[in-house]
Amino acid sequence: MVESTQLPIKGSQTAVAPASNGGDWSTFDNLRHEIDRVFESFHRGFSPFRFGLPILHEAGWAASPAVDFVETDKKYEISAELPGVEQKDIELKLTNGSLVIQGEKKFEKEKQEKGYSFSERRYGSFTRAFPLPEGVDTSKIDAVFSNGILKVTLPKTAEAQKSEKIAIKSA
Repeated sequence: MVESTQLPIKGSQTAVAPASNGGDWSTFDNLRHEIDRVFESFHRGFSPFRFGLPILHEAGWAASPAVDFVETDKKYEISAELPGVEQKDIELKLTNGSLVIQGEKKFEKEKQEKGYSFSERRYGSFTRAFPLPEGVDTSKIDAVFSNGILKVTLPKTAEAQKSEKIAIKSA
């Protein structure tokens, strides 16, 4: 049976959407989109950019969010970039020794003018799972969501924080 624990996410009251000005990267994003389109016409689901780089869909955001994983002496920290995703649409849980981050991005826009009606909707979801390293104190895991960044702190147990210097002898 799958054991799962829901983890709370602390939020900030201020939400600032990251600026998106396109800049020099828009040319590369357009090229990548066209290459993906060509490869998908040959074989659905295959793309040379699916390994190590974000997959961009027509909705204009990565299906798998960019994540940084950092280790210090006392903790591990996971930072996930989730622009445009609201805290209520993020779920964080422990399942079978893994930390699972799930979320959904929803965008709806409707405009009604004289003589026409405009409606646009974009939806997408993601799931990222990280096997927990040995020595994580799961009872003290903390998560904070602020300005589109989810930071999950995984404190190490006292035993995992111990290190011992080993002397090297000459032969």
